[in-house]
Amino acid sequence: MSVTFEDIKAAADLIEGHVLRTPSFRSDSLSRLLGFDVFLKLENLQHTSSFKPRGALVKLLSLDDASKTAGVVAASAGNHAQGVAFFAQNLGIPATIYMPTGTPFTKVRRTEELGAHVVLSGDGLAEAREAATAFANANGKQFVHPYDDEKIVTGQGTVGLEMLTDHPDLDILLIPIGGGGLIAGSAIAAKALKPDITIIGVEAEAYPSMKNAVARIPDTSGGQTVAEGIAVKVPGAVTRPIIEELVAEYILVSEASLEKSIQTYLESQRMVVEGAGAATLAALMDDPAKFIGKKVGIVVSGGNIDSRLLSSILLRGLVREGRLVRLRIGITDAPGILARVCGLIGDCGGNIVEVYHQRMFYDVPVKLADVDVVVETMNGDHVNDIIETLKESGFPTRCLNDSSAEDGS
Repeated sequence: MSVTFEDIKAAADLIEGHVLRTPSFRSDSLSRLLGFDVFLKLENLQHTSSFKPRGALVKLLSLDDASKTAGVVAASAGNHAQGVAFFAQNLGIPATIYMPTGTPFTKVRRTEELGAHVVLSGDGLAEAREAATAFANANGKQFVHPYDDEKIVTGQGTVGLEMLTDHPDLDILLIPIGGGGLIAGSAIAAKALKPDITIIGVEAEAYPSMKNAVARIPDTSGGQTVAEGIAVKVPGAVTRPIIEELVAEYILVSEASLEKSIQTYLESQRMVVEGAGAATLAALMDDPAKFIGKKVGIVVSGGNIDSRLLSSILLRGLVREGRLVRLRIGITDAPGILARVCGLIGDCGGNIVEVYHQRMFYDVPVKLADVDVVVETMNGDHVNDIIETLKESGFPTRCLNDSSAEDGS
C-alpha cells in the first residue's frame, strides 16, 4: 500500500497546531432519532469549513524551497481551492486556482480573500483542471491534485486517526467518497487502530464512480447534485486500490435523501452542513435498521453551502413534511368571503403566509373565484383538518404541492 499508518501518524504530528483537531462526539439527538449510537466527526468546523486543509498543508510542506518560491496551482470549484489557498497564504507560497466559469461568485471571492489568484476557465471542473495542469507545466509550478496524491491522502487520513483515537469502540465508520482521498487515508488509519471496524463509503446516486470502478462496470456518473463536493466522474488512481482493499461497502444516496439530511442537521444539531458532508447521515436515515445495535461514526466532511441553496432546501423540506402547503380554495366573489376563509384557517391553527386571489385566469364562473393560500402547519394531519373544515363550511379545497397546481387539474 502506497500510504502507511506510520505516514499518517507522522502527518498528524506535522500539522498539529496548524489545523484544528475538530470535535467528535456522540450525538444524543441523532442517536434518539435513528435508534442506535451515532458519533459525528465535525470537519465542517475545520479551517475553511472542510477537511481539505489537512491534505493541502501536508502537500505544501513537502515541497522544496524552489517549488515553494515558484508557487502552486490547483483546480477546484470550492473546498480544495480554499484549502490550498489558506495554507499557501500562511506559508508565503504564491497560489493560482483555476475554477470553472460558472463557479458562484461567493466561492471565487472567498478564494481570492485567502490570497490566491483565481482564473476562471472551462465550463466544468475537468476543463478547469486541464487548463490548470497546462499552466503549471508551462510555468514550472507544482500542481496540487485534490485527491490523487499520496501526500494529500496522508493528510486526509488524520481525520480517521483522530476519530478512532477519540472513539476506539466504533463498529462502523461511514465516509463520503468523491475522488477518494478522505476515505482512503481515513480507512488506513481506522483499520490500523481497529482491524475489525467496517468502513462504508457513501456516494451521491448521480456519481457512483468509485463503486462502479471497483465493480469494473461502465460509469454512469453525471448530472446535477446538491453534493457537488463528491460529484467526481474519475476516481483517483492512488486512492482506488486502497479503497478496494479496505472499504467493505458502498451506499448511494438520492438527492431527496441528501436534502433531508441537510435539513435534519440544521434542525436537530443546529448545524450547517453541505451536501457532501450530509451524505453519510443520509445513508443512515435511508436504512436505519441496518445499523441497529452498532456504534456508528460518520464524517461530516464540510459545511460550505450556498445560502440560497440552503434556503431552498429548507423550504422544500417544509413542503415535503406538510409543514408548508398551498391550498386552492373556491369561493364566491363577494365582500367578506375572503376574510371568512382566512378566519377559518386561523381558527384551525394555520398561519397564512401568502394569499393569491385569482379572478381573471382560471376557468371558473364570473361570480366565483379561486384563492391560493400558502399556509404554515404542524404536519400532514393538521393540513387535512384545515381542508376538511373549509369543505364543511362550503369552500371546496385541495392541496397543491406539485405541478398539477398549475394546470387546474
